[in-house]
Amino acid sequence: MGLRTFLTDAWSWLNYKPVMASTHDGRPHRALSPELQATWLPDDAVRRLAAYKLLAAYDSNQAGELATLAGNESAAERREFGDPATFVDTALAHLLGKSQQIVVPGAEHAGDDATPESAAAAEVQQRLRNWAEAELLPLRMQAAERKAVLLGDGLYLLAWDPEKRRVRLKTYDPGFYFPVVEDDADPGDFPRRIHLGWEIPEDPKRGLKPRVRRITYELGPVVPATRSSTDGNGQARRQPIVGDTGGHVLEVGDRYVPESDRIERTYPWAPDRPSKVTCYLTDAEWFLDDLRHGQSLDDLPLDKAHFRSRPDGEVLHRLDLQLDFIPIVHISNTVADGEHFGQSTLAKVMQTLDELAETDTDSARASATTGAPIIGLAGARAEVDRVTGRPKPLAVEPGTVFQLADGGRMDVLDTSGQLSELRARVEEIRDRAAVNARLPAVSLGTVDPSDVPSGYALQLSLGPLDSLVDSMRLARAHKYALLLKMVQRIHQAGRAEGWPTGQPLAARIVFGPHTPTDRTAILDEVVKGVSAGVLSLETGIRMLQDAGYPIEDAREEVSRITARQEAPVPVRHRAAASSSSSLPAADQRADEDALLRR
Repeated sequence: MGLRTFLTDAWSWLNYKPVMASTHDGRPHRALSPELQATWLPDDAVRRLAAYKLLAAYDSNQAGELATLAGNESAAERREFGDPATFVDTALAHLLGKSQQIVVPGAEHAGDDATPESAAAAEVQQRLRNWAEAELLPLRMQAAERKAVLLGDGLYLLAWDPEKRRVRLKTYDPGFYFPVVEDDADPGDFPRRIHLGWEIPEDPKRGLKPRVRRITYELGPVVPATRSSTDGNGQARRQPIVGDTGGHVLEVGDRYVPESDRIERTYPWAPDRPSKVTCYLTDAEWFLDDLRHGQSLDDLPLDKAHFRSRPDGEVLHRLDLQLDFIPIVHISNTVADGEHFGQSTLAKVMQTLDELAETDTDSARASATTGAPIIGLAGARAEVDRVTGRPKPLAVEPGTVFQLADGGRMDVLDTSGQLSELRARVEEIRDRAAVNARLPAVSLGTVDPSDVPSGYALQLSLGPLDSLVDSMRLARAHKYALLLKMVQRIHQAGRAEGWPTGQPLAARIVFGPHTPTDRTAILDEVVKGVSAGVLSLETGIRMLQDAGYPIEDAREEVSRITARQEAPVPVRHRAAASSSSSLPAADQRADEDALLRR
């Protein structure tokens, strides 16, 4: 029944593409990328990288070019007008909202009579915001999140910079990401070993052979201190430090426990809970000639490795980072459902996008025959080529006159009707794709605002978009909370000045509204709630922030409002108010207006 060839996995929505499984062993076509045929790639990563390559081709209007390289000659005439990129950019814009702000719960209550907890929350919030501004966090979020929306996955890497005395944030292409996931591991569990790997092509000018670079982060037991050195072959390595008594030397703060025969370490963020685990960093290169067939990325031979060094001279061979976690945050576009990797926003509408491109191609061909119609002449004498003796083809131009014999006629092939049908078909397919992608036409900007009957109808039409954005933000909420926790811990490990020690405070990134909001209604609701005492001033300010009001710091805004409410009223204003209290209502309003003008 063919069940042996039926494959269902995280990328099975691309099985209809011949380039995804065009070889006898099921591997993707070489047109997707020659690197996909490299022997060092893990077998379970080949389909994922092929899917990334195919999605990137759709995003850059190169799907037809890719199909041509795979053997489909007719795909060279394929018309691609940027619809996939529009879908991705629209989903990205609604996901991130108009703003992104770091919020530490409790920071808005900091003030003159603040508790120690709220004061600490306000201090950490300000430090995180200063760090985000220095590291261009919104810009890096745009880069990483666009990869996540398009490919299904994004990647952040955190590293301590001793010169700048702060945590550096980098984004990586998910095609370089190779986690070692255990067979029985939960999809939400964090891997204990992660590789960042890619192939470096040959450089004949510099005399460099093709090689593979692998950056490995792995959790392991704490070991004695090591230092950079060289082995007998002159290769850089790290070796344990031997003390004067011949024994190994421990890092400052480590303690050997004879009962468990392990070394324990106390980290600044857990002073009451010693840990036996630390993170090791290895950065090395291998020449492809030194690799045997069957050696994947996870088991490359260390005796053939060429380890790289940091600018300060430290060899990156199992370098102890003094952390009990791996400083990599993997962003998944969808909620994990048995898979470690996410799914692209274009996954469900890929075939619709193909149909849209084919219809656009047919429309382009029909428009050519409509703009330059096919004309048939009967009874016209064509000019003869004196060299070949054959009639010359007739050229139809403005002002052209044909002399026809008796009974001659001219017939024109009219294809405008087919062109109109094709244009209607394009709109139908585009609407179908928007519905299935949960990106309504109003969010894509293809609806005339005058066609919307009411605001309530507009809100109903945005319902699918709301559910899409909610699910995407839910998949990222704990990842960004983890990233901000890592930022605090790495600053503590680097002994950055001013950063408090102890358990990091919970922080999150709040995305701005993704749809137009009725700001007037929200303002009226906040005013009534605060005046009636059912809402605190801090909660009202946060509601205004979520509605898009330009309030940068809720705590400062509360302080300014409180200071103005407590400020004394000038004497002449009080006198004017008291004298006008006995006037009629109309005269009292006129007097108040005159007072305000003065």
